[in-house]
Amino acid sequence: MPMIHVELVEGRTKEQKKELASAITKATVDIIGVPVEAVKVMFVDLKADEFMEGGVLRSER
Repeated sequence: MPMIHVELVEGRTKEQKKELASAITKATVDIIGVPVEAVKVMFVDLKADEFMEGGVLRSER
């Protein structure tokens, strides 16, 4: 059972997450040959003020 953990800065829509999860699931099935039902995708939304890139808070960009 593949468990795929995706961390994103908050702000993505439900539809975007569904589309991404669908693409990840399809790629996993195609590449490693597991049944579609076995693929689990978990999203974690990171608050923009708790995530830094290059020493700058994402919320301050």
